[in-house]
Amino acid sequence: MAAQDSDAMTVVVVTHQSAPHLPGLFSALEGQLREGDEMVIVDNDSSDGAPELARSLSERTTVIETGENLGFAGGCDIGADACDTPLLLFLNPDSQPAPDCLALLREAAVEHPDWGAWQAAVMLEDGRVNTSGGVVHYLGIGWAGDCEQPASTLPLHDREIAFPSGAAMVVRRDAWLALEGLDREYFMYGEDLDLGLRLWLSGRRVGVVPAARVTHSYEFDKGPGKWFWLERNRWRTVLSVYPAPVLALLSPALLAAELGLLVIAAREGWLGPKLRAQAAVLRGLAGTVRRRGRVQGARMIDSAEFAGHLTSSLESPYLAGARTPLLRLPQAGYWWLVQRALSLLPG
Repeated sequence: MAAQDSDAMTVVVVTHQSAPHLPGLFSALEGQLREGDEMVIVDNDSSDGAPELARSLSERTTVIETGENLGFAGGCDIGADACDTPLLLFLNPDSQPAPDCLALLREAAVEHPDWGAWQAAVMLEDGRVNTSGGVVHYLGIGWAGDCEQPASTLPLHDREIAFPSGAAMVVRRDAWLALEGLDREYFMYGEDLDLGLRLWLSGRRVGVVPAARVTHSYEFDKGPGKWFWLERNRWRTVLSVYPAPVLALLSPALLAAELGLLVIAAREGWLGPKLRAQAAVLRGLAGTVRRRGRVQGARMIDSAEFAGHLTSSLESPYLAGARTPLLRLPQAGYWWLVQRALSLLPG
């Protein structure tokens, strides 16, 4: 691997049974990769011919076959290790970047030198927004901002967000290395949220480039089992990334929310995955505590500033059961008290 230009970019795509999507992805990327750029396909044990197809679609693409399913986080880590460009662009295989997408994402590296990571505006196939940037509730629940809203809701200019979507995410290599990339323990779901909060915690910033567009074949409902990963990984992030004062002040709300989520899970058909997630959190608690030591050791901002990247609003379209008027005001009031208390603490 040779030294690269300061804006050279590697596109990293993690595949698993993704062959039907690859022709569209490669076609969309055609002409967008510059000299010095790279493209790496990391295949997580597909049986549909995805690695062979990727090789046939582009001679300049490096294809790595893992021989096992390492999950999204594990695949991304392997792809990042296989290149040395200053910029890493992680794309989902079922995405199609607009013709100027990579150029606009590349320009953001110069325009926002304090950004450690940023994303394109991810769009649904019908032209509505998939995500304009991740949003994180103080309970650690994250979702895609402006999901299913019309494209007109997108901001006109680049702005900062809580976390970038792994579907179309650029990360500076130096930030990636400093934070040791994505956490492979997550396997899938929530690893981009975790990375975003760790970037903020380490003093780096995170943003979205709305003019850069990526179309994504997205669906949220992938069975009740998805809730296991969402809930297990949410707790791993909260317990390891939240500064101690934030975690202490939120403990009553976190424990109360567990009871409420059990009720919602039972009503909506994912109680089993929720209970398995709780058991997994308890089994992995020692490892999470060790991880907390590493993450907090890199902290460069105070608790109040970190809390500023969280919200009391639960506007996720996938948690309708939690968006009731009876909860909205108490949540907002509780969060106001927490933030007030944090503002009184010494830096």
